Order: sequence, then structure tokens, then C-alpha cells
Amino acid sequence: MTALESLLTRIDALEMRVAHQDRAIEDLNSTITAQWKEIESLNRQIERVGDQVQEMAAGSAEPEPPPPHY
Repeated sequence: MTALESLLTRIDALEMRVAHQDRAIEDLNSTITAQWKEIESLNRQIERVGDQVQEMAAGSAEPEPPPPHY
């Protein structure tokens, strides 16, 4: 194998590695993007539940009347 053939083989191997790494980066980026969207959605749900709990707590400031059998 000549020096040129060896160099071309190494370049081909490097190009394949770069192509695989580019694909892996794209996959990771899409996964992170999907997870970020899900996290934002869950945060909004938590805020809504927190608001509902606060509303319920504020509404129950009055003592409950005793049950009718007393």
C-alpha cells in the first residue's frame, strides 16, 4: 500500500466517523428538544395544580359546619 492509498484510507475512515458523529449529535439534539418541551408542559401542569390547591385552601378558610347528625 502506498502512502497515498494509506492517506486516502485514513481520510475515508475519518469522514465516516464524522458522519456518524453528526448523526448522533442530531439524534441527541432532537431528544433534548423533546424532553425540554415535556419539561415545560409538566411545569405548566404543576403551576395549575398549585393554583388549584391555593384556591381550595383559600376557600376553606371558614370552618365546616358540623354534620347534620349532631
